[in-house]
Amino acid sequence: MRVFSSLACALPVLARDEPPLVQSAPAPAPARPRVLIVQNDAATEAFKAQPEVVHALVRHGITNFTGKGDLGAAWRAIVSPQDVVGIKVHSAPGPHTGTRPAVVAGVVEGLLAARIPTNHIIIWDRELADLRNAGFDDLAAHYRVRLAGTLDTGWDETNFYDSALLGNLVYGDLEFEKKGERVGRKSFVSKLLTKEITKIINVTPMLSHNSIGVCGNLYGLAHGSVDNFMRFDGDAAKLAEAVPDIYNLPTLGERVALNIVDALVCQYRGQQIGRLHNSTALNELRFSTDPVALDLLSIQEIAEQRNRSEGPPATHTNRIDVYLNAALLQLGSADLQKIDIQTVRITH
Repeated sequence: MRVFSSLACALPVLARDEPPLVQSAPAPAPARPRVLIVQNDAATEAFKAQPEVVHALVRHGITNFTGKGDLGAAWRAIVSPQDVVGIKVHSAPGPHTGTRPAVVAGVVEGLLAARIPTNHIIIWDRELADLRNAGFDDLAAHYRVRLAGTLDTGWDETNFYDSALLGNLVYGDLEFEKKGERVGRKSFVSKLLTKEITKIINVTPMLSHNSIGVCGNLYGLAHGSVDNFMRFDGDAAKLAEAVPDIYNLPTLGERVALNIVDALVCQYRGQQIGRLHNSTALNELRFSTDPVALDLLSIQEIAEQRNRSEGPPATHTNRIDVYLNAALLQLGSADLQKIDIQTVRITH
């Protein structure tokens, strides 16, 4: 085990002036968040994923993470054949900068080995067009699983996040062209999440985000799941408040069974724009049930790779208040000194 400490974000502890009148037995210490990193230097070649090696990384990752040697049993420890499993990807940046299809293919093969029916597996993101442009249509056709975009599926008017910040509604938002005093306050959750998917596997790239550090697990799920989101993207403080609150909606965060960071390549500049000249091949996948810990570790890695580069100094803020807010909501740990990290290196 190894523990990162250079980006420790411990939350304050409030002290009491007097002890309680009735002494109770101390509560058991919470389990330390666990992150498993699997690495193989052959996983990419010239920044391009090598499918067979990547599929093996996924297999090694899930079996080591669950402690079960059989691939099907390992995935059944995460989801069941009765679940409708939604594999959430980040597809807008394309196949080389966003979530790489080779990683998702490895996940799909594992789910099939766990006897999850093909019609219970959905690869999804905000827009179907982005999924197709990133190459997920070929993958879905090969495995006979479904592609879905939340924008294309539509929004559930009974399930929403309410914020006083009004949005400039655009075509596709549920309240587009509606009038009223409170129109634009709500971000509605997709029917794909409220009506179909019962478990989510979050697969996100290690890709810089100019305001909050990384297009990671928290941001990716929040952004992809609701409409009227653009109102937050332009305000870092509001983004830091909205992202954890949206993730914390029962139809979202409670259904996340596993988070996987596609760290085959770390792009430390550019956000949505593919900049392989501002990238480093790490050849890693990272597994955890703690989205906050994974996102903070990604921010740490992105900062380290940026500092090693010879480019201009960073001008963005890399705010971490979104992750502190998430920790306050008990979505995960924002203290990297309390995270157990295990690395498995594969050489064959």
